[in-house]
Amino acid sequence: MKSLVGFGVLILACLLSCTVQAKKHHSPLSSQGTDCTQIKALSPQASSGVYVIQPQKVKTPFKVYCEMRPDGGWTVFQRRSKGVVSFNRKWAAYKNGFGNLTRDHWLGLQKVFSLTKNKHKKWTMRVDLWDHEDDTAFAEYAHFKLGDAKAAFRLLLGKYNGTAGNAMHSQNRYGFSTSDRDNDGCSPCIFGDIALMECTQSDGGGWWYSRCGSASLNGDWHPAGDHIGWASGLHWETWKTHAPYSLKATRMMIKSV
Repeated sequence: MKSLVGFGVLILACLLSCTVQAKKHHSPLSSQGTDCTQIKALSPQASSGVYVIQPQKVKTPFKVYCEMRPDGGWTVFQRRSKGVVSFNRKWAAYKNGFGNLTRDHWLGLQKVFSLTKNKHKKWTMRVDLWDHEDDTAFAEYAHFKLGDAKAAFRLLLGKYNGTAGNAMHSQNRYGFSTSDRDNDGCSPCIFGDIALMECTQSDGGGWWYSRCGSASLNGDWHPAGDHIGWASGLHWETWKTHAPYSLKATRMMIKSV
C-alpha cells in the first residue's frame, strides 16, 4: 500500500513539474530593451547575441541579433555567409522575416519599420562586406528610415560614410521589390548590357532596383571559384567593380543615435 502511495506522489510531482515547464515554454517573451542600442547603453559589457526587444508602441516583443560593438549596439536585419538559406523569397517572407538569427537571416521589413517609425530617434544603417580574399569594407548611412507597408517599405537614406563606396546612392526613396511585388524605379532595369523587366528574377528581394547591379545583397550566394561573372550574387559595385564579383559575406544592421 505504501508503495502505491509513494508511486502516486511521484506521478503528481511529475505532473506539476510538467505543468510548470509548459507554462514557462508558452510564457510571453520578456523585453530586454526597446532596441539593441539601448541594451548596450544600459549594459556596456553586454556581448553579441540574441536579445528580446520591444520598440515603442509595438504590442508584442520579438527576438533580434544584437551586434555589440564599441560604438554601440546594432540590430542586425540581414546576414549572408553561406548558401544554406535561400533569399529567393516572395513578399510575405521578406515582410515577416526568415532564417536563423544566429546565422544567415532576414529579420523582416515589418520589424525594421517598427523600429524606425519612432519620431524621437534617428537611425544609422551600416553595411559590412567581406570578399573571398579576406578583405573587408563598410558603408554607413545616416538618417536611415523605412516607409510603411503601404509605401512598400520605401528606403530613406542620408549622408554616406565608409570604405566600400556609396553603391546605394541611386536606391534612395525606392520601395522594396520581390518577385511577386515589383516596386522598382526602372522599366527596363539595366544590368551590365542586359535589360530586364524585373531584377528580382535573379537578385532576390531588395531596394536596389532603380539600377540593377549597383548594390544587390540578397541574390544567390556563390563560393570561391564561382564568384565572378554571375548575373546573380551578392554585389556592391563601388567596392568590387570587375566582373560582377559576388561577395563572401554581408551584414546589414541599424543603431539609434
